[in-house]
Amino acid sequence: MLVETVTLQIPEILYQRLVNTARATQRPLEEVILHALQTGSPPEWDDVPEEFQADLAALDKLDENTLWQIANSGKTSAEMERYNTLLEGNSSGTLTEAERLELMALRHEADLFMLKKTQAAVLLRWRGHRVPTP
Repeated sequence: MLVETVTLQIPEILYQRLVNTARATQRPLEEVILHALQTGSPPEWDDVPEEFQADLAALDKLDENTLWQIANSGKTSAEMERYNTLLEGNSSGTLTEAERLELMALRHEADLFMLKKTQAAVLLRWRGHRVPTP
């Protein structure tokens, strides 16, 4: 196989994401860059609301085992029951101010939870793993 050397200027943010992936996967940077050229750049996270971007960006630095834990994580039945109770109270207009604030916090937490699960799965796929769809 013939090999060519190329000097290329890339945006700092993309370079850093490739470096983070190389460290997290314990692979040489050159191998990660070649993979990116063959399959495309790492999955984006900048199209989600700004309040979640830092949490999603942090996933780039995680190793595969940690990403698998996030991708396979779930909420407990107690957490889901409380959330559903608050949703029902909200629908019927019976929530106290404290419960409304709790519901808002739980909704934010649920959004972040699902975004992280999805991003972890997408990163695992990008890194070459087979990730079953639910």
